[in-house]
Amino acid sequence: EKAGFEGGQMPLQRRIPKVGFKNPFRKEFACVNVMDLNRFEDGTEVTAALLIETGIIKKVLDGVKVLGKGDLEKKLVVHAQKISKGAQEKIEARGGEVKLG
Repeated sequence: EKAGFEGGQMPLQRRIPKVGFKNPFRKEFACVNVMDLNRFEDGTEVTAALLIETGIIKKVLDGVKVLGKGDLEKKLVVHAQKISKGAQEKIEARGGEVKLG
């Protein structure tokens, strides 16, 4: 008979739900929280290379995204591809600067 035919019963390939979808255009960012930036000295330019060097992130995927968890006690210049609103406010409140791109 035909492959997968099970009489009048619903065949296995139709009984099992379809699962998943991987978007090939999805961008994955290496995420860093504001509290992780406290280990740098005042006035430091925080770049992806510096974050890798200090072990905060393992590798840069499609860029670095800074998130707002925790508090910042230093004045820093942060280079990132994306940043949350809360993180930007915390950095600028300390007199720091955010450079996107």
